[in-house]
Amino acid sequence: MTNPVMPTYGRFDLAFERGEGVYLFTEDGTRYLDFCGGVAVTSLGHGHPKLVQAIQDQAAKLMHTSNLYRIPQQERLAQHLCDSTFADMAFFTNSGAEAMECSIKTARRYHFVNGQPDRYRIITMEGAFHGRTLAMIAAGGQEKHLEGFGPAVDGFDQVPFGDIDALQAAITDETAAILVEPVQGEGGVKAIPFDILEQMRTIADDNGLLLIFDEVQCGVGRTGKLFAHEWTSITPDIMAVAKGIGGGFPLGVCLTTAEAGKGMTAGTHGSTFGGNPLAAAAGNAVMDVIDDPDFLAHVEDMGGYLGQKLSAVIARHPDVVSGMRGVGLMRAIECVVTNLDLVNALTDQNMLTVGAGGNVVRLLPPLTVTQDEIDEAVAAIDAACTAIEEKG
Repeated sequence: MTNPVMPTYGRFDLAFERGEGVYLFTEDGTRYLDFCGGVAVTSLGHGHPKLVQAIQDQAAKLMHTSNLYRIPQQERLAQHLCDSTFADMAFFTNSGAEAMECSIKTARRYHFVNGQPDRYRIITMEGAFHGRTLAMIAAGGQEKHLEGFGPAVDGFDQVPFGDIDALQAAITDETAAILVEPVQGEGGVKAIPFDILEQMRTIADDNGLLLIFDEVQCGVGRTGKLFAHEWTSITPDIMAVAKGIGGGFPLGVCLTTAEAGKGMTAGTHGSTFGGNPLAAAAGNAVMDVIDDPDFLAHVEDMGGYLGQKLSAVIARHPDVVSGMRGVGLMRAIECVVTNLDLVNALTDQNMLTVGAGGNVVRLLPPLTVTQDEIDEAVAAIDAACTAIEEKG
């Protein structure tokens, strides 16, 4: 029988029945070490008791009412996020792409209410990935994502990754904002240098632009700070967040200052499901765990430990891997062979990973990962590299 699921993914022939911490189990009980994390989603691992309990309790009481009414769980989550960040307001969504769409609309609307409706263009970076909607594939600008979907949505101007001179040259009277991932995820786990991010803030201020950060993948503790831009001295005007904030439950959010978001009034935007009681309960549980100095210190420590252990393995296999990128528990192994070869070899070692641009393999374990689990992962990487070498 033909699989009725639309074939838009090159899926592995694996199906999992349950998860526990950093592990996934197939129906026959085979255990896999999960360093894919649902692509940086399962921030607390599988089956975290606080998250499971929060979802169970809320599901038993009330799952959905729509945003026609106040949602106390949503208000609590919004307050937590605003108290912990630069933001004054939050709009909840179901995904990162939706959080990005809200971010773009917020930036354009800001200039509209300021009497400058012609300021609508957004400057983005090469290698970026902001989602799969028509607008977001235009923002990312990658031909493989744009092909076959008709004319690209207008309003996005791409510049080379981290090129400040090109960014300044791209600014026109129609420019509304600068959009950047502090650490590119799908683009290959490439971090924009701190000084470049800080220069972007200055350029935005000097030109009356808004600065938008896409922290869908690099946020919510992934780098050892609650948000990746906190390693710098600056903040954005608008930020998109998703993936890890739900811990596996679909949830995203657009965060904005009161000034940047002043145009987003009643009727300008909406979402049927965004921030419903069940999603907000999940988000509150995740934030209650991750937004804690001790927890974030653990992420930073484990990120440093993973980087140290990876360096030694990489040095032993120069014909297979050549280097490492990333920060915290958002890491990538640079490959000499194709990254799919390494992903497949690691799957044979019962370890799950995910490729990315620039021929890298991403390592995105739960933020709860331990030293012993990192040691297990590094041993699997070592064995996978050896297997590739032996194959020739």
